Amino acid sequence: MLVALLALQSVSLVAPAHACGCGAMIPDRSQRIGVARETSAVRWDGRTEQIVMRFTVRGNAQRAAWIMPVPGRADVELGDPELFDALERLTRPVYRERHYFWPRGRDWPFADDDTDGAGAAPPGRSPADVAVVGRERLGPFDVARLTATDPDALSGWLEKNGFELPDRLAGELEPYVEQKWEYVAIRLAPAAENGTDGAVLRGELDPLKITFASDRLVYPMRLSRLARTPQSLGLYVLADHRMEPRGDIGGAKPEITYAGAIAGPSGPVAELTGGRPAFLTALDQDFPEPSRIDGDHELRTVADAPYQEVVHTDRLLTVGGGIPVWILTVTGALVAAVGTVVAVRFRRARAGVRSAA
Repeated sequence: MLVALLALQSVSLVAPAHACGCGAMIPDRSQRIGVARETSAVRWDGRTEQIVMRFTVRGNAQRAAWIMPVPGRADVELGDPELFDALERLTRPVYRERHYFWPRGRDWPFADDDTDGAGAAPPGRSPADVAVVGRERLGPFDVARLTATDPDALSGWLEKNGFELPDRLAGELEPYVEQKWEYVAIRLAPAAENGTDGAVLRGELDPLKITFASDRLVYPMRLSRLARTPQSLGLYVLADHRMEPRGDIGGAKPEITYAGAIAGPSGPVAELTGGRPAFLTALDQDFPEPSRIDGDHELRTVADAPYQEVVHTDRLLTVGGGIPVWILTVTGALVAAVGTVVAVRFRRARAGVRSAA
């Protein structure tokens, strides 16, 4: 029974990933892939938007197609894997201690123990519908960059490369056609250690960086409505001012976890911003029912109010070698009380002796 439960859990974790936050991941017909986590960073200067994405995947797929709708012609390159570590360091909470006087559940005497993710255009399609604008090896990936203004053209390209466009996904792409957006389709096919194709897409993949012209900051989210399990969004935004979503687009209220100006960016953050100062906003959002997602995130400029999360660690107030203050206080109070009683009785005894005399 245990083996059967573990097998069932493994299958559920690597179900075909038709939605993965910013875009859609489609494995080969006979293989499975699951996006365990997606982290994204966005840089927008009022004219150009850059989105850097890092996927953590699992499954048995050796190839996958990743599709992302964009407002205009896009360029694709590898991102810096150290970018997210740098952003995490910048936005980490401040840890502070708070002390309490009276013991709690984990303190003595209550505690029981010390446990303190191309090819040529398909025949019959005109270049206006679909075009392969580039193909190159980026790190471990064989990347084909495709632009298309027709879901049928996109479906043809996928079929030519061994992938199948799910019916539900084709339907969700229609709104982007109406907005005259294009698609970026990337064929992920990493090489094995010996240089041949066939390595499994697994673990933390190299980040991909998508750059396109845009006069507004938009983060595509509509395809996530295809997900069958609750989704969460973690997003770093680097712009001239603090940026916040215009609405919740069918999810929980977005939570700002960090907001602050970076006057002198360095390392991978400086590379993303071109060395210019920027205002960094980090946000989290949960989507308990992905089917309710009704659009893409559009972010707007708000007042540059800084914010940093403060995490308090509560500790019992102690002195010396870790002696709880409450014990000293209680002990002192008891000693004082006993002393008072003794003194009163002593005085009464002396008074009695004098009376007898």
